[in-house]
Amino acid sequence: MSSIPFKLYYDLLSPPSRALITFFRVANVPIEPISVALRKREHLSEKYRREVSRFPKLPVIHDGDFRLTESAAIVRYVKNTRGFDDFWYPEDAKARALVDEYLSWTHNNIRVAAGLYFITKWRTPILTGEPADEKEVRKLERQLSSTLDIMENIWLETSPFIAGESFTVADVFAACDIEQPRICGFDPLNSRPRLTAWFSRVKDKLDPVFTEHHQYVYKYGQRFQESAKL
Repeated sequence: MSSIPFKLYYDLLSPPSRALITFFRVANVPIEPISVALRKREHLSEKYRREVSRFPKLPVIHDGDFRLTESAAIVRYVKNTRGFDDFWYPEDAKARALVDEYLSWTHNNIRVAAGLYFITKWRTPILTGEPADEKEVRKLERQLSSTLDIMENIWLETSPFIAGESFTVADVFAACDIEQPRICGFDPLNSRPRLTAWFSRVKDKLDPVFTEHHQYVYKYGQRFQESAKL
């Protein structure tokens, strides 16, 4: 397998970007990280479409002249071309399927719920200068809370990690997914003891890299809470 670094285009405000760069660093996968500023809409430029990806999204990898989006697809490709310790993404078919189950589930559940809440309450008001639609914010907060309850009561009902008894890359993605609403002052762990215990286990395995990659999230979250008190 190749040991040549590949390019990873990312933004730390993007949960799947944070998940991939955290995973690659902790798993010692060689990369060339290239930051793209979503807040400056760099991903929407013609230059980005021409030079980085045909899709206006992150993360993206370039492995020579090969380009790939979608974080789950990137994990599988890197497993096949670079390799990493088996526990992250198991060779066993059933164990791997449980990891894939979360990676498929999150797109239309935690990532969507957390993302829409973040966009409506934080990003759109910053871009437009207009206050958030509070009725829509409350609706999205209920949806987010309901989805987090599914993590608390189903995903973590009987097992210590997302894909069962063992820590995997699914836990990295899940931890990054649920931290996104903190930018808006929302605590995903509040009144969720299983989720809290799981998050502590995952963070212990990923720190100090996890905390380093969430500094922007925590900084903006503190600013949001301070401004809300004014």
